[in-house]
Amino acid sequence: MPEKEEVKKPQKGVTKKRDQPAGYGGESKRKKAQDETKAEGEGGKKRLDAMSVGYYRRVGERLNDDFEDAEERDMFVENVLSEVKDKASVVAMDRTGSITLQHLLPLSSLDQVAKVMAELGGESGADFKAISCDRCGGHVVESAVRQVSRLTAKEEEDDESELLEVQVLALSQVAGCVGPPRTETRPGVKNRNASPQLTDFEIPTSFWYELKSLTETLMDSVKLSITDSVASAVFQTMLTVCHRKRPKLCKQLIRRIMEYLTSCPAAPGVSPLLVFLKDQASSHLIETITQLSPKSLLRDLYKNHLKGHLVDLALHPIANFPVQRLTAASAKCKLFPRLFDELVQGVEAILAAGHMGVIVQLAESCAEGGERQGELMQCLLQAFHCAEPGSRHVHCLPLFMSLLTYDVYYHSDTAEGSVQTEVPLSSICYHGSRLVQALARFQERSILLSSLRSLTSVDLLKLASDPAGSHVLQVLITTSSDKGRGKILKRLEGQYVRMACSRLGSRVLEAVWNSASVSQRQNIAQELVPSESQLRSDQFARHVWAKFALSHFISRRAHWQEIQTGESKKRKLFSDILE
Repeated sequence: MPEKEEVKKPQKGVTKKRDQPAGYGGESKRKKAQDETKAEGEGGKKRLDAMSVGYYRRVGERLNDDFEDAEERDMFVENVLSEVKDKASVVAMDRTGSITLQHLLPLSSLDQVAKVMAELGGESGADFKAISCDRCGGHVVESAVRQVSRLTAKEEEDDESELLEVQVLALSQVAGCVGPPRTETRPGVKNRNASPQLTDFEIPTSFWYELKSLTETLMDSVKLSITDSVASAVFQTMLTVCHRKRPKLCKQLIRRIMEYLTSCPAAPGVSPLLVFLKDQASSHLIETITQLSPKSLLRDLYKNHLKGHLVDLALHPIANFPVQRLTAASAKCKLFPRLFDELVQGVEAILAAGHMGVIVQLAESCAEGGERQGELMQCLLQAFHCAEPGSRHVHCLPLFMSLLTYDVYYHSDTAEGSVQTEVPLSSICYHGSRLVQALARFQERSILLSSLRSLTSVDLLKLASDPAGSHVLQVLITTSSDKGRGKILKRLEGQYVRMACSRLGSRVLEAVWNSASVSQRQNIAQELVPSESQLRSDQFARHVWAKFALSHFISRRAHWQEIQTGESKKRKLFSDILE
Protein backbone atom coordinates (compact mmCIF):
# COMPACT_ATOMS: atom_id res chain seq x y z
CA MET A 1 0.00 0.00 0.00
CA PRO A 2 1.62 3.33 -1.02
CA GLU A 3 2.11 6.07 1.53
CA LYS A 4 -0.53 8.76 1.75
CA GLU A 5 0.13 11.64 -0.65
CA GLU A 6 1.30 15.00 0.56
CA VAL A 7 -0.81 17.58 -1.23
CA LYS A 8 0.59 21.01 -2.00
CA LYS A 9 -1.96 23.75 -2.57
CA PRO A 10 -1.33 25.44 -5.92
CA GLN A 11 -0.23 29.06 -5.89
CA LYS A 12 -2.26 31.75 -7.57
CA GLY A 13 -1.66 31.93 -11.26
CA VAL A 14 -0.11 28.49 -11.29
CA THR A 15 -1.78 25.64 -13.15
CA LYS A 16 -3.44 23.25 -10.75
CA LYS A 17 -0.93 20.43 -11.09
CA ARG A 18 1.69 18.94 -8.82
CA ASP A 19 4.41 16.36 -8.97
CA GLN A 20 3.40 12.73 -8.69
CA PRO A 21 3.80 11.40 -5.11
CA ALA A 22 6.40 8.84 -4.14
CA GLY A 23 5.44 5.45 -5.46
CA TYR A 24 3.45 6.93 -8.37
CA GLY A 25 6.39 8.12 -10.51
CA GLY A 26 5.21 10.24 -13.44
CA GLU A 27 5.25 8.79 -16.89
CA SER A 28 7.37 11.73 -18.07
CA LYS A 29 10.25 10.46 -15.92
CA ARG A 30 10.21 6.96 -17.24
CA LYS A 31 12.53 5.66 -19.85
CA LYS A 32 11.24 5.73 -23.38
CA ALA A 33 11.33 1.97 -23.60
CA GLN A 34 9.21 1.69 -20.47
CA ASP A 35 6.79 4.37 -21.62
CA GLU A 36 5.88 2.48 -24.73
CA THR A 37 3.25 -0.26 -24.65
CA LYS A 38 4.09 -3.76 -25.79
CA ALA A 39 2.33 -5.69 -28.50
CA GLU A 40 1.20 -9.03 -27.14
CA GLY A 41 -1.42 -11.67 -27.82
CA GLU A 42 -3.37 -12.36 -30.95
CA GLY A 43 -3.52 -9.68 -33.59
CA GLY A 44 -0.70 -7.68 -31.97
CA LYS A 45 -3.06 -6.20 -29.40
CA LYS A 46 -1.28 -3.53 -27.35
CA ARG A 47 -0.74 -4.14 -23.67
CA LEU A 48 0.54 -2.01 -20.84
CA ASP A 49 4.15 -2.61 -19.82
CA ALA A 50 4.87 -4.04 -16.38
CA MET A 51 5.80 -0.66 -14.86
CA SER A 52 2.57 0.92 -16.08
CA VAL A 53 0.54 -1.98 -14.69
CA GLY A 54 2.21 -1.43 -11.32
CA TYR A 55 1.41 2.28 -11.51
CA TYR A 56 -2.30 1.73 -12.12
CA ARG A 57 -2.42 -0.91 -9.43
CA ARG A 58 -1.07 1.61 -6.92
CA VAL A 59 -3.55 4.20 -8.16
CA GLY A 60 -6.36 1.72 -7.54
CA GLU A 61 -5.09 1.07 -4.02
CA ARG A 62 -4.97 4.81 -3.32
CA LEU A 63 -8.56 5.22 -4.48
CA ASN A 64 -9.62 2.78 -1.78
CA ASP A 65 -8.39 5.25 0.87
CA ASP A 66 -10.17 8.43 1.92
CA PHE A 67 -8.94 11.81 0.71
CA GLU A 68 -8.51 14.68 3.16
CA ASP A 69 -10.80 16.94 1.14
CA ALA A 70 -12.38 17.41 -2.27
CA GLU A 71 -9.43 19.50 -3.49
CA GLU A 72 -6.95 16.69 -2.84
CA ARG A 73 -9.24 14.20 -4.58
CA ASP A 74 -9.72 16.42 -7.62
CA MET A 75 -6.00 17.06 -8.00
CA PHE A 76 -5.26 13.36 -7.72
CA VAL A 77 -7.85 12.51 -10.37
CA GLU A 78 -6.52 15.22 -12.67
CA ASN A 79 -2.94 13.96 -12.38
CA VAL A 80 -3.89 10.34 -13.07
CA LEU A 81 -6.00 11.29 -16.07
CA SER A 82 -3.07 13.28 -17.45
CA GLU A 83 -1.12 10.00 -17.45
CA VAL A 84 -4.00 8.25 -19.21
CA LYS A 85 -4.08 10.84 -21.98
CA ASP A 86 -3.15 9.56 -25.45
CA LYS A 87 -3.31 5.91 -24.35
CA ALA A 88 -6.80 5.61 -22.83
CA SER A 89 -7.77 2.69 -25.07
CA VAL A 90 -4.70 0.66 -24.06
CA VAL A 91 -5.31 1.38 -20.38
CA ALA A 92 -9.03 0.54 -20.72
CA MET A 93 -8.32 -2.84 -22.33
CA ASP A 94 -5.80 -3.85 -19.67
CA ARG A 95 -7.31 -5.68 -16.70
CA THR A 96 -5.62 -3.56 -14.03
CA GLY A 97 -6.05 -0.34 -15.98
CA SER A 98 -9.72 -1.10 -16.59
CA ILE A 99 -10.46 -1.64 -12.90
CA THR A 100 -8.67 1.60 -12.03
CA LEU A 101 -10.56 3.64 -14.62
CA GLN A 102 -13.87 2.18 -13.47
CA HIS A 103 -13.17 3.51 -9.96
CA LEU A 104 -11.74 6.79 -11.23
CA LEU A 105 -14.50 7.92 -13.60
CA PRO A 106 -17.21 8.34 -10.90
CA LEU A 107 -14.80 10.78 -9.16
CA SER A 108 -14.12 12.70 -12.37
CA SER A 109 -15.93 15.78 -13.64
CA LEU A 110 -18.30 15.36 -16.57
CA ASP A 111 -15.78 17.21 -18.74
CA GLN A 112 -13.05 14.74 -17.78
CA VAL A 113 -15.36 11.79 -18.47
CA ALA A 114 -16.23 13.25 -21.88
CA LYS A 115 -12.56 13.63 -22.79
CA VAL A 116 -11.83 10.01 -21.84
CA MET A 117 -14.77 8.88 -23.96
CA ALA A 118 -13.61 11.05 -26.85
CA GLU A 119 -10.23 9.36 -26.80
CA LEU A 120 -11.79 5.90 -26.53
CA GLY A 121 -14.02 6.61 -29.52
CA GLY A 122 -11.33 8.01 -31.77
CA GLU A 123 -11.86 10.81 -34.27
CA SER A 124 -15.03 9.39 -35.79
CA GLY A 125 -16.28 7.40 -32.81
CA ALA A 126 -15.73 4.14 -34.66
CA ASP A 127 -13.23 2.90 -32.08
CA PHE A 128 -16.09 2.58 -29.58
CA LYS A 129 -17.05 -0.72 -31.17
CA ALA A 130 -13.67 -2.34 -30.52
CA ILE A 131 -13.43 -0.94 -26.98
CA SER A 132 -17.03 -1.84 -26.08
CA CYS A 133 -16.61 -5.42 -27.26
CA ASP A 134 -13.39 -5.90 -25.27
CA ARG A 135 -13.80 -7.85 -22.02
CA CYS A 136 -12.02 -5.08 -20.06
CA GLY A 137 -12.72 -2.02 -22.18
CA GLY A 138 -16.46 -2.66 -22.19
CA HIS A 139 -16.58 -2.13 -18.42
CA VAL A 140 -14.83 1.24 -18.77
CA VAL A 141 -17.27 2.40 -21.46
CA GLU A 142 -20.15 1.27 -19.27
CA SER A 143 -18.75 3.14 -16.26
CA ALA A 144 -18.37 6.28 -18.39
CA VAL A 145 -21.93 6.08 -19.74
CA ARG A 146 -23.32 5.68 -16.24
CA GLN A 147 -21.95 9.10 -15.35
CA VAL A 148 -24.67 10.60 -17.57
CA SER A 149 -27.03 10.10 -14.63
CA ARG A 150 -25.19 12.98 -12.93
CA LEU A 151 -26.59 15.41 -15.49
CA THR A 152 -29.17 17.86 -14.15
CA ALA A 153 -31.45 20.32 -15.89
CA LYS A 154 -29.03 23.13 -14.98
CA GLU A 155 -25.96 21.26 -16.17
CA GLU A 156 -27.51 20.53 -19.55
CA GLU A 157 -26.57 24.06 -20.55
CA ASP A 158 -22.91 23.66 -19.52
CA ASP A 159 -20.20 23.05 -22.10
CA GLU A 160 -18.89 19.97 -20.28
CA SER A 161 -22.35 18.42 -20.21
CA GLU A 162 -22.78 19.16 -23.90
CA LEU A 163 -19.42 17.51 -24.64
CA LEU A 164 -20.43 14.38 -22.73
CA GLU A 165 -23.76 14.34 -24.55
CA VAL A 166 -21.96 14.42 -27.90
CA GLN A 167 -19.75 11.49 -26.92
CA VAL A 168 -22.68 9.36 -25.74
CA LEU A 169 -24.48 10.06 -29.00
CA ALA A 170 -21.36 8.98 -30.89
CA LEU A 171 -21.27 5.79 -28.86
CA SER A 172 -24.92 5.08 -29.63
CA GLN A 173 -24.10 4.92 -33.33
CA VAL A 174 -21.90 1.85 -32.90
CA ALA A 175 -22.82 0.21 -29.56
CA GLY A 176 -25.84 -1.15 -27.79
CA CYS A 177 -27.50 0.02 -24.58
CA VAL A 178 -26.42 -0.14 -20.97
CA GLY A 179 -28.33 -2.58 -18.81
CA PRO A 180 -28.70 -2.62 -15.02
CA PRO A 181 -25.43 -2.61 -13.05
CA ARG A 182 -23.82 -5.96 -12.40
CA THR A 183 -24.41 -7.49 -9.00
CA GLU A 184 -21.56 -8.63 -6.80
CA THR A 185 -21.11 -12.42 -6.82
CA ARG A 186 -18.12 -12.91 -4.56
CA PRO A 187 -18.74 -15.09 -1.49
CA GLY A 188 -19.65 -13.15 1.62
CA VAL A 189 -20.88 -10.04 -0.18
CA LYS A 190 -24.27 -8.86 1.03
CA ASN A 191 -27.29 -8.64 -1.27
CA ARG A 192 -25.54 -10.38 -4.15
CA ASN A 193 -28.89 -11.85 -5.15
CA ALA A 194 -30.76 -8.57 -4.90
CA SER A 195 -32.48 -7.41 -8.07
CA PRO A 196 -30.63 -4.46 -9.64
CA GLN A 197 -32.55 -1.19 -9.69
CA LEU A 198 -32.76 1.09 -12.73
CA THR A 199 -31.49 4.64 -12.26
CA ASP A 200 -34.24 7.14 -13.09
CA PHE A 201 -33.04 10.57 -14.26
CA GLU A 202 -33.78 13.22 -16.87
CA ILE A 203 -31.71 12.84 -20.02
CA PRO A 204 -30.96 15.25 -22.87
CA THR A 205 -33.71 15.44 -25.47
CA SER A 206 -31.32 14.24 -28.15
CA PHE A 207 -31.11 10.85 -26.42
CA TRP A 208 -34.78 10.20 -27.12
CA TYR A 209 -34.17 10.57 -30.85
CA GLU A 210 -31.44 7.97 -30.58
CA LEU A 211 -33.82 5.68 -28.70
CA LYS A 212 -36.38 6.13 -31.46
CA SER A 213 -33.75 5.33 -34.08
CA LEU A 214 -32.63 2.25 -32.15
CA THR A 215 -36.25 1.18 -31.76
CA GLU A 216 -36.94 1.43 -35.48
CA THR A 217 -33.74 -0.46 -36.31
CA LEU A 218 -34.62 -3.30 -33.97
CA MET A 219 -38.20 -3.51 -35.13
CA ASP A 220 -37.06 -3.69 -38.76
CA SER A 221 -35.03 -6.78 -37.87
CA VAL A 222 -37.40 -8.22 -35.27
CA LYS A 223 -37.50 -11.53 -37.13
CA LEU A 224 -33.78 -12.05 -36.59
CA SER A 225 -33.59 -10.53 -33.12
CA ILE A 226 -36.54 -11.98 -31.27
CA THR A 227 -34.86 -15.30 -30.45
CA ASP A 228 -31.35 -13.93 -29.96
CA SER A 229 -30.44 -13.70 -26.27
CA VAL A 230 -28.53 -10.41 -26.58
CA ALA A 231 -31.15 -8.71 -28.77
CA SER A 232 -33.90 -10.00 -26.48
CA ALA A 233 -32.17 -8.35 -23.51
CA VAL A 234 -32.05 -5.07 -25.47
CA PHE A 235 -35.79 -5.29 -26.18
CA GLN A 236 -36.49 -5.95 -22.50
CA THR A 237 -34.45 -2.92 -21.40
CA MET A 238 -36.11 -0.71 -24.01
CA LEU A 239 -39.57 -1.78 -22.90
CA THR A 240 -38.77 -1.20 -19.23
CA VAL A 241 -37.37 2.29 -19.89
CA CYS A 242 -40.22 3.26 -22.21
CA HIS A 243 -42.80 2.00 -19.73
CA ARG A 244 -41.47 4.53 -17.22
CA LYS A 245 -40.64 7.45 -19.49
CA ARG A 246 -42.50 6.98 -22.79
CA PRO A 247 -45.69 4.95 -22.13
CA LYS A 248 -47.10 5.48 -25.62
CA LEU A 249 -43.91 4.23 -27.25
CA CYS A 250 -43.96 1.24 -24.90
CA LYS A 251 -47.48 0.32 -26.04
CA GLN A 252 -46.43 0.64 -29.68
CA LEU A 253 -43.44 -1.61 -29.12
CA ILE A 254 -45.52 -4.23 -27.35
CA ARG A 255 -48.14 -4.17 -30.09
CA ARG A 256 -45.58 -4.56 -32.90
CA ILE A 257 -43.66 -7.32 -31.12
CA MET A 258 -46.85 -9.24 -30.36
CA GLU A 259 -48.03 -8.81 -33.96
CA TYR A 260 -44.87 -10.52 -35.13
CA LEU A 261 -44.94 -13.26 -32.49
CA THR A 262 -48.53 -14.18 -33.27
CA SER A 263 -48.25 -13.99 -37.06
CA CYS A 264 -45.47 -16.52 -37.64
CA PRO A 265 -46.39 -19.78 -39.40
CA ALA A 266 -47.40 -22.61 -37.09
CA ALA A 267 -49.24 -25.90 -37.15
CA PRO A 268 -52.97 -25.66 -37.96
CA GLY A 269 -54.97 -24.66 -34.90
CA VAL A 270 -51.84 -23.91 -32.83
CA SER A 271 -50.80 -20.39 -31.89
CA PRO A 272 -47.19 -19.58 -32.84
CA LEU A 273 -46.88 -17.90 -29.46
CA LEU A 274 -46.77 -21.35 -27.85
CA VAL A 275 -43.50 -22.01 -29.69
CA PHE A 276 -41.90 -18.73 -28.61
CA LEU A 277 -42.93 -19.35 -24.99
CA LYS A 278 -40.70 -22.42 -25.00
CA ASP A 279 -37.67 -20.57 -26.38
CA GLN A 280 -35.05 -19.41 -23.89
CA ALA A 281 -34.56 -15.90 -25.32
CA SER A 282 -38.04 -15.00 -26.52
CA SER A 283 -39.68 -16.35 -23.34
CA HIS A 284 -37.81 -13.73 -21.30
CA LEU A 285 -39.11 -11.05 -23.63
CA ILE A 286 -42.69 -12.36 -23.31
CA GLU A 287 -42.32 -12.26 -19.53
CA THR A 288 -41.42 -8.56 -19.70
CA ILE A 289 -44.28 -7.87 -22.10
CA THR A 290 -46.69 -9.64 -19.76
CA GLN A 291 -45.55 -7.56 -16.80
CA LEU A 292 -45.94 -4.27 -18.69
CA SER A 293 -49.10 -4.98 -20.69
CA PRO A 294 -52.53 -3.44 -20.01
CA LYS A 295 -55.38 -5.69 -18.89
CA SER A 296 -56.92 -5.74 -22.36
CA LEU A 297 -53.79 -7.29 -23.87
CA LEU A 298 -53.62 -9.88 -21.09
CA ARG A 299 -57.20 -10.90 -21.83
CA ASP A 300 -56.41 -11.19 -25.55
CA LEU A 301 -53.25 -13.14 -24.81
CA TYR A 302 -55.19 -15.73 -22.82
CA LYS A 303 -58.33 -15.90 -24.94
CA ASN A 304 -56.66 -16.19 -28.36
CA HIS A 305 -53.41 -17.99 -27.58
CA LEU A 306 -53.08 -19.62 -24.15
CA LYS A 307 -56.52 -20.87 -23.23
CA GLY A 308 -56.47 -24.63 -22.71
CA HIS A 309 -52.66 -24.77 -22.74
CA LEU A 310 -51.72 -23.35 -19.33
CA VAL A 311 -51.08 -26.67 -17.60
CA ASP A 312 -48.91 -27.93 -20.46
CA LEU A 313 -46.96 -24.68 -20.38
CA ALA A 314 -46.63 -24.85 -16.60
CA LEU A 315 -45.07 -28.29 -16.98
CA HIS A 316 -42.50 -27.02 -19.50
CA PRO A 317 -39.01 -26.20 -18.08
CA ILE A 318 -38.95 -22.78 -19.80
CA ALA A 319 -42.57 -21.83 -20.49
CA ASN A 320 -43.56 -22.18 -16.81
CA PHE A 321 -41.86 -18.83 -16.05
CA PRO A 322 -44.04 -16.75 -18.42
CA VAL A 323 -47.04 -18.54 -16.88
CA GLN A 324 -45.90 -17.30 -13.47
CA ARG A 325 -45.64 -13.71 -14.77
CA LEU A 326 -49.12 -13.93 -16.34
CA THR A 327 -50.56 -15.27 -13.08
CA ALA A 328 -48.95 -12.42 -11.15
CA ALA A 329 -50.05 -9.72 -13.61
CA SER A 330 -53.69 -10.88 -13.57
CA ALA A 331 -54.01 -11.16 -9.77
CA LYS A 332 -56.46 -8.27 -9.49
CA CYS A 333 -58.11 -8.72 -12.90
CA LYS A 334 -61.33 -10.46 -13.83
CA LEU A 335 -59.10 -12.75 -15.88
CA PHE A 336 -57.57 -14.41 -12.82
CA PRO A 337 -60.45 -16.79 -11.95
CA ARG A 338 -60.27 -18.22 -15.47
CA LEU A 339 -56.53 -18.78 -15.17
CA PHE A 340 -57.03 -20.31 -11.74
CA ASP A 341 -59.73 -22.73 -12.87
CA GLU A 342 -57.42 -24.02 -15.57
CA LEU A 343 -54.20 -24.24 -13.55
CA VAL A 344 -55.80 -25.79 -10.47
CA GLN A 345 -56.60 -28.89 -12.53
CA GLY A 346 -52.90 -29.62 -12.88
CA VAL A 347 -51.59 -28.80 -9.40
CA GLU A 348 -50.43 -32.34 -8.62
CA ALA A 349 -48.73 -32.73 -12.01
CA ILE A 350 -47.02 -29.36 -11.60
CA LEU A 351 -45.85 -30.36 -8.12
CA ALA A 352 -44.51 -33.63 -9.49
CA ALA A 353 -42.61 -31.71 -12.18
CA GLY A 354 -40.96 -29.61 -9.47
CA HIS A 355 -42.17 -26.28 -10.87
CA MET A 356 -43.07 -24.89 -7.47
CA GLY A 357 -42.81 -21.30 -8.68
CA VAL A 358 -46.15 -21.75 -10.47
CA ILE A 359 -47.89 -23.03 -7.33
CA VAL A 360 -46.36 -20.32 -5.13
CA GLN A 361 -47.39 -17.59 -7.56
CA LEU A 362 -50.91 -19.03 -7.73
CA ALA A 363 -51.13 -18.78 -3.94
CA GLU A 364 -49.67 -15.26 -3.90
CA SER A 365 -52.16 -14.09 -6.52
CA CYS A 366 -55.03 -15.63 -4.54
CA ALA A 367 -53.82 -13.74 -1.47
CA GLU A 368 -53.41 -10.46 -3.38
CA GLY A 369 -56.72 -10.52 -5.21
CA GLY A 370 -58.79 -12.29 -2.55
CA GLU A 371 -60.10 -14.81 -5.10
CA ARG A 372 -60.33 -18.64 -4.91
CA GLN A 373 -58.51 -18.91 -1.57
CA GLY A 374 -60.63 -21.69 -0.11
CA GLU A 375 -60.50 -23.70 -3.33
CA LEU A 376 -56.70 -23.53 -3.47
CA MET A 377 -56.36 -24.61 0.14
CA GLN A 378 -58.56 -27.65 -0.45
CA CYS A 379 -56.67 -28.45 -3.63
CA LEU A 380 -53.36 -28.36 -1.75
CA LEU A 381 -54.70 -30.56 1.03
CA GLN A 382 -55.71 -33.07 -1.63
CA ALA A 383 -52.37 -32.84 -3.43
CA PHE A 384 -50.42 -33.45 -0.22
CA HIS A 385 -52.75 -36.33 0.78
CA CYS A 386 -53.94 -34.72 4.00
CA ALA A 387 -57.51 -33.75 3.07
CA GLU A 388 -59.15 -36.98 4.25
CA PRO A 389 -59.66 -37.94 6.98
CA GLY A 390 -60.00 -34.52 8.57
CA SER A 391 -57.65 -35.50 11.38
CA ARG A 392 -54.78 -35.14 8.91
CA HIS A 393 -55.38 -31.38 8.52
CA VAL A 394 -53.32 -30.74 11.61
CA HIS A 395 -50.23 -32.04 9.81
CA CYS A 396 -50.50 -29.74 6.78
CA LEU A 397 -47.88 -27.18 7.86
CA PRO A 398 -44.88 -29.57 7.94
CA LEU A 399 -46.04 -31.05 4.63
CA PHE A 400 -46.36 -27.69 2.88
CA MET A 401 -43.01 -26.46 4.17
CA SER A 402 -41.18 -29.62 3.13
CA LEU A 403 -43.18 -30.15 -0.10
CA LEU A 404 -43.65 -33.80 0.84
CA THR A 405 -46.92 -35.75 0.82
CA TYR A 406 -48.36 -37.17 4.02
CA ASP A 407 -47.37 -40.71 3.02
CA VAL A 408 -43.74 -39.77 2.44
CA TYR A 409 -43.28 -37.43 5.39
CA TYR A 410 -44.87 -39.76 7.95
CA HIS A 411 -43.76 -43.04 6.33
CA SER A 412 -47.32 -44.33 6.30
CA ASP A 413 -46.40 -47.02 3.79
CA THR A 414 -43.69 -48.62 5.93
CA ALA A 415 -45.65 -51.41 7.63
CA GLU A 416 -49.13 -52.19 6.47
CA GLY A 417 -50.48 -48.69 6.81
CA SER A 418 -48.90 -47.83 10.16
CA VAL A 419 -48.16 -44.12 10.55
CA GLN A 420 -45.24 -42.54 12.43
CA THR A 421 -46.92 -39.28 13.49
CA GLU A 422 -44.13 -38.30 15.89
CA VAL A 423 -41.70 -37.15 13.22
CA PRO A 424 -39.44 -34.20 14.13
CA LEU A 425 -39.80 -31.15 11.91
CA SER A 426 -37.39 -31.40 8.98
CA SER A 427 -36.78 -30.72 5.28
CA ILE A 428 -38.03 -27.12 5.29
CA CYS A 429 -37.36 -25.72 1.81
CA TYR A 430 -37.39 -22.29 0.18
CA HIS A 431 -40.47 -22.75 -2.02
CA GLY A 432 -42.32 -24.48 0.80
CA SER A 433 -41.64 -21.47 3.00
CA ARG A 434 -42.86 -19.06 0.33
CA LEU A 435 -46.00 -21.14 -0.19
CA VAL A 436 -46.93 -21.03 3.49
CA GLN A 437 -46.16 -17.30 3.69
CA ALA A 438 -48.64 -16.74 0.86
CA LEU A 439 -51.26 -18.99 2.50
CA ALA A 440 -50.75 -17.05 5.74
CA ARG A 441 -52.21 -13.99 4.00
CA PHE A 442 -55.49 -15.81 3.25
CA GLN A 443 -58.61 -14.63 5.04
CA GLU A 444 -59.24 -18.11 6.47
CA ARG A 445 -56.07 -19.48 8.11
CA SER A 446 -57.48 -21.65 10.86
CA ILE A 447 -56.07 -24.88 9.39
CA LEU A 448 -52.55 -23.42 9.25
CA LEU A 449 -52.72 -22.02 12.76
CA SER A 450 -54.09 -25.27 14.18
CA SER A 451 -51.22 -27.11 12.52
CA LEU A 452 -48.71 -24.62 13.95
CA ARG A 453 -50.08 -25.04 17.47
CA SER A 454 -49.72 -28.81 17.16
CA LEU A 455 -45.94 -28.55 16.79
CA THR A 456 -43.80 -29.28 19.83
CA SER A 457 -41.74 -26.51 21.43
CA VAL A 458 -38.61 -28.17 20.02
CA ASP A 459 -40.12 -28.05 16.52
CA LEU A 460 -41.03 -24.39 17.00
CA LEU A 461 -37.46 -23.59 18.03
CA LYS A 462 -36.16 -25.36 14.93
CA LEU A 463 -38.65 -23.42 12.83
CA ALA A 464 -37.49 -20.13 14.36
CA SER A 465 -33.81 -20.96 13.71
CA ASP A 466 -34.22 -22.21 10.15
CA PRO A 467 -33.36 -19.85 7.23
CA ALA A 468 -36.63 -20.66 5.44
CA GLY A 469 -38.78 -21.62 8.41
CA SER A 470 -38.11 -18.45 10.41
CA HIS A 471 -40.05 -16.38 7.88
CA VAL A 472 -43.03 -18.74 8.21
CA LEU A 473 -43.12 -18.52 12.01
CA GLN A 474 -42.72 -14.76 11.93
CA VAL A 475 -45.58 -14.11 9.51
CA LEU A 476 -47.95 -16.55 11.23
CA ILE A 477 -47.35 -15.00 14.66
CA THR A 478 -47.25 -11.32 13.71
CA THR A 479 -50.41 -11.45 11.58
CA SER A 480 -52.48 -13.29 14.21
CA SER A 481 -54.95 -11.70 16.57
CA ASP A 482 -53.87 -11.11 20.18
CA LYS A 483 -55.73 -14.25 21.23
CA GLY A 484 -54.26 -16.38 18.44
CA ARG A 485 -50.77 -15.00 19.04
CA GLY A 486 -51.10 -15.79 22.73
CA LYS A 487 -51.82 -19.46 21.96
CA ILE A 488 -48.70 -19.73 19.80
CA LEU A 489 -46.51 -17.92 22.34
CA LYS A 490 -47.76 -20.32 25.00
CA ARG A 491 -46.22 -23.13 22.96
CA LEU A 492 -42.94 -21.19 22.72
CA GLU A 493 -42.53 -20.75 26.46
CA GLY A 494 -39.24 -22.18 27.61
CA GLN A 495 -37.54 -21.47 24.27
CA TYR A 496 -37.14 -17.68 24.38
CA VAL A 497 -33.55 -17.73 25.65
CA ARG A 498 -32.49 -20.15 22.89
CA MET A 499 -34.30 -18.02 20.31
CA ALA A 500 -32.57 -14.87 21.56
CA CYS A 501 -29.16 -16.55 21.20
CA SER A 502 -29.87 -17.60 17.60
CA ARG A 503 -29.06 -15.39 14.60
CA LEU A 504 -32.44 -16.03 12.98
CA GLY A 505 -34.39 -16.79 16.12
CA SER A 506 -33.48 -13.41 17.61
CA ARG A 507 -34.95 -11.67 14.56
CA VAL A 508 -38.17 -13.65 14.90
CA LEU A 509 -38.31 -12.80 18.60
CA GLU A 510 -37.89 -9.09 17.87
CA ALA A 511 -40.65 -9.22 15.25
CA VAL A 512 -42.93 -11.03 17.72
CA TRP A 513 -42.13 -8.40 20.34
CA ASN A 514 -43.11 -5.58 17.99
CA SER A 515 -46.57 -7.09 17.45
CA ALA A 516 -47.14 -8.42 20.98
CA SER A 517 -49.46 -6.96 23.60
CA VAL A 518 -48.10 -5.55 26.86
CA SER A 519 -48.99 -8.69 28.81
CA GLN A 520 -47.33 -10.88 26.17
CA ARG A 521 -44.17 -8.73 26.32
CA GLN A 522 -44.16 -9.05 30.09
CA ASN A 523 -44.30 -12.86 29.87
CA ILE A 524 -41.40 -12.89 27.42
CA ALA A 525 -39.35 -10.53 29.60
CA GLN A 526 -39.95 -12.60 32.74
CA GLU A 527 -38.53 -15.65 31.01
CA LEU A 528 -35.48 -13.81 29.67
CA VAL A 529 -34.24 -11.81 32.68
CA PRO A 530 -33.05 -14.80 34.77
CA SER A 531 -30.49 -15.50 32.01
CA GLU A 532 -29.07 -11.97 32.05
CA SER A 533 -25.38 -12.91 31.98
CA GLN A 534 -25.88 -15.35 29.08
CA LEU A 535 -27.92 -12.87 27.06
CA ARG A 536 -25.59 -9.93 27.63
CA SER A 537 -22.56 -11.93 26.49
CA ASP A 538 -24.15 -13.43 23.36
CA GLN A 539 -23.56 -11.63 20.05
CA PHE A 540 -27.22 -11.85 19.05
CA ALA A 541 -29.02 -11.86 22.37
CA ARG A 542 -27.37 -8.66 23.62
CA HIS A 543 -29.32 -6.72 21.01
CA VAL A 544 -32.53 -8.37 22.22
CA TRP A 545 -31.66 -7.39 25.80
CA ALA A 546 -31.15 -3.76 24.81
CA LYS A 547 -34.16 -3.48 22.52
CA PHE A 548 -36.53 -5.02 25.07
CA ALA A 549 -35.12 -2.67 27.77
CA LEU A 550 -34.79 -5.62 30.14
CA SER A 551 -32.48 -3.69 32.51
CA HIS A 552 -35.38 -1.31 33.12
CA PHE A 553 -37.71 -4.28 33.47
CA ILE A 554 -35.55 -5.48 36.38
CA SER A 555 -34.97 -2.18 38.18
CA ARG A 556 -37.82 0.11 37.09
CA ARG A 557 -40.74 -2.20 36.37
CA ALA A 558 -43.50 0.44 36.61
CA HIS A 559 -41.68 2.83 34.28
CA TRP A 560 -40.96 -0.02 31.84
CA GLN A 561 -44.64 -1.02 31.77
CA GLU A 562 -45.70 2.60 31.23
CA ILE A 563 -43.44 2.86 28.19
CA GLN A 564 -44.67 -0.45 26.76
CA THR A 565 -48.29 0.61 27.21
CA GLY A 566 -47.59 3.86 25.34
CA GLU A 567 -45.96 2.01 22.47
CA SER A 568 -48.88 -0.41 22.31
CA LYS A 569 -51.38 2.46 22.04
CA LYS A 570 -49.34 4.13 19.28
CA ARG A 571 -49.14 0.86 17.37
CA LYS A 572 -52.89 0.32 17.63
CA LEU A 573 -53.60 3.90 16.53
CA PHE A 574 -51.30 3.54 13.54
CA SER A 575 -52.94 0.22 12.63
CA ASP A 576 -56.41 1.81 12.80
CA ILE A 577 -55.28 4.62 10.48
CA LEU A 578 -53.99 2.13 7.91
CA GLU A 579 -57.21 0.17 8.00
